Amino acid sequence: MILMARTVVGRRAGAPARGSGERSPVAVTRALFLLTKPRIIELLLVTTIPTMVLARHGLPPVALLAVTLLGGALAAASANTLNCYIDRDIDAIMRRTSGRPLAARSGTALVKPAEALLSGIALGVASTVLLGLLCNWLAATLAATAILFYVLVYTLWLKRRTSANIVIGGAAGCFPVLVGWAAVTGRVGWPALVLFALIFFWTPPHFWALAMKFRADYAAAKVPMLPVVAAPAIVARKILGYSYAMVAVTIALCPYAGWLYGCCALALGGIFLAEAHALRSRIAAGGAPASMRLFHLSIGYLSSLFGAVAVTALLPWGRWH
Repeated sequence: MILMARTVVGRRAGAPARGSGERSPVAVTRALFLLTKPRIIELLLVTTIPTMVLARHGLPPVALLAVTLLGGALAAASANTLNCYIDRDIDAIMRRTSGRPLAARSGTALVKPAEALLSGIALGVASTVLLGLLCNWLAATLAATAILFYVLVYTLWLKRRTSANIVIGGAAGCFPVLVGWAAVTGRVGWPALVLFALIFFWTPPHFWALAMKFRADYAAAKVPMLPVVAAPAIVARKILGYSYAMVAVTIALCPYAGWLYGCCALALGGIFLAEAHALRSRIAAGGAPASMRLFHLSIGYLSSLFGAVAVTALLPWGRWH
């Protein structure tokens, strides 16, 4: 799951209003749905489907594809719901997250903490059982590991303690490619590990660009994201370093994905690196970082790159042999 990717900026449109007091089944269900951060789940599917296509070098069976996507979506929903349950105190402080259903002050939230906790656990159990019975137990175990890593390692341990939180904790968002590969092949192959590394190095530039914009939010909540504890020039330098590592990893997939994919990876990587350099230059010149340019570009970059993975895997003439 790319559990940190495509974080919703600002109050989500249509989020339940604070103090409405309405506890109808429809309102509670909608609030529980919003706790799953559905827009993040969308990006998970963008990485899972191309990985499955690459693993098969063709379209997987529809039933397998549907089960894997549903199981992965439930796992992501579980992790996100549990994250909202744990972080409800700091979500209420941060403007960007203050509209989340659990972030309302005591007595005004549509969803009770216990309801969110039970929902998150139930979603995780459903994901594991579904993938285990209808896919394979390796895929189920990987999905369950992603949930536990995101909740226990990132949310409970790292997030409030170290500026390396997103670097280490971001590994949770890399698991969908392993799940997708295991669903098709029954094992974890080296191309899946390369894709894992790609998302691992993509996550810090993506999230730090967002955190630069909302530095005051994280500072108010006492969350030591890198832009809170380091100067903008240092953050920009680290973003650039991770960006180069990310592009290098994309090239490492060429022997398996083919020359056509390699051309796409180089072109997209050049665009990403150009914007990362531009961010550093703007900061060095003393201007506004405009870091959201890189944040939004990073979403389009990842979607386009995995789109290239899928398309080129379906084209025999795009491979080396």
